[in-house]
Amino acid sequence: MNQVLRFLRVFALGTWVGAIFYFSAAVAPGAFRVLSNPDQAGLLVEFTLRRLHHLGVIAGLLFLFASLVLAISSKGARKGLLLPVIGVLLMVALTTISQHVVIRRMVQLRRQMISVEATPGNDPRRAEFDRLHGVSVELEGAVLLIGFVALFLTMREQQ
Repeated sequence: MNQVLRFLRVFALGTWVGAIFYFSAAVAPGAFRVLSNPDQAGLLVEFTLRRLHHLGVIAGLLFLFASLVLAISSKGARKGLLLPVIGVLLMVALTTISQHVVIRRMVQLRRQMISVEATPGNDPRRAEFDRLHGVSVELEGAVLLIGFVALFLTMREQQ
């Protein structure tokens, strides 16, 4: 049973971290490189990022559930589980903030502007959109970095 729980932890966290890495390295830049309209590329990125965030929260909850059951079933492993669990809790919190605060506001602004690309940079809506985009990128980067550390600690704990 413990091996299944350990596998679930690595699988859930590895899937989430890998998906963020792939999104950042291939999906987002690819959308802007391949699609001829930056507004359409932005919509594609927003759609895939929403899916990525849902996947991440589900993976995080699976990781936390498996960690809880593992901690209960093997009392000696509790100490080694703590740091990765804290990391994943932080990842879930940052992802939730990104999706339900930052990106929600970006979507509202995009609807108001109709075209982000055609809206001048000195328009307050565009300025706020650009600022929130930076926050979104920073949050995703933080989740990725914390995920790498949590995955490393999870793998180290299992050896």
